Amino acid sequence: MRRARPALPVVVVFPIASCLFNSRRGVRLYVAAVAVTVQMSFSKTIIMTSRTSAASFMRAVRVYKFGGPSELKLELDIPIPSPSENQVLIKIYACGVNPVETYMRAGTYPRKPPLPWTPGNDVAGVVEQVGQFVSKFKKGDRVFTCGTITGGYAEYTVASDDRVYPLPENLSYKQGSAIGIPYFTAYRALFHKAHVKAAETVLIHGASGGVGIAACQIARAYGLKVLGTAGTQEGLSLVQKNGAHKTFNHRETGYVDKIKIVGCRGSIEINPRDIMPKESSIIGVAFGTITEEDRLESAAAFFAGMEMGWLKPVVGPEYTLENVAQAHEDIIKGPGTMGKMILAI
Repeated sequence: MRRARPALPVVVVFPIASCLFNSRRGVRLYVAAVAVTVQMSFSKTIIMTSRTSAASFMRAVRVYKFGGPSELKLELDIPIPSPSENQVLIKIYACGVNPVETYMRAGTYPRKPPLPWTPGNDVAGVVEQVGQFVSKFKKGDRVFTCGTITGGYAEYTVASDDRVYPLPENLSYKQGSAIGIPYFTAYRALFHKAHVKAAETVLIHGASGGVGIAACQIARAYGLKVLGTAGTQEGLSLVQKNGAHKTFNHRETGYVDKIKIVGCRGSIEINPRDIMPKESSIIGVAFGTITEEDRLESAAAFFAGMEMGWLKPVVGPEYTLENVAQAHEDIIKGPGTMGKMILAI
């Protein structure tokens, strides 16, 4: 009989003005680029290895105090964690980088992780070891997860087996690290919150980033008319290649005259009288609140997408553990988003 799992991990959700706009005219606007979510788990069930050989240690980025990117310290002798009964130890080959990790590192996020802390949640790699009651995976399996327990900016991580998924051979490890949070967030926004239907129109603002690309691919595959925005010509081309029927440059003066759009990384102002006549609704999206039923539905849709070929994560800028501080600088201050930023381990 399968032993009961430990208590559920802490979940931290970071929605940045993530909104969906519905109207009776059948147009749904999804502000994808400003939806950033992350599930961080601060589990105390991990047992660290006690062997003293070189194979017992790994490289990992650690934060010992909150502050700027310079607080990201690459350590060479962090003990490799061992999985508990229902957990999987993953040898990491790639890890996605999310903006929320910069806020948590800085200590400005409402929920602060206990220090020392290793950032990172979206990883892909190979199963190195499984817990006593894990039957779904074995050593050597290619996998991805968006639910690390010990962090992803490292050579190894531990995750609960029900948050680990097989990575098909037609996707690289780098692509695998770009699936988790972006695709679960996009699917949840479109179907679980906006309840979109084929033939409707969806506007994806800032569509050239990880969540935006995911939303374009999913919406196009399900028969919606897809409009997308980006800030560069390269970004516009990328958005169109990934499902958008029509694109707009959101840095051009007067582009809002062509489309009606609300959304930004900062604050917004909405006049309730403007949304009343259309019976519009504004819906927040938080990946961390997803139910088990919705998570399984989303995963099933993604595996169908991988099999059919329309789910193709776009990998953007690549960094190493040695220059992770630069990655944190660029994800916030960079000129434009082009795919999912990752760390190649």
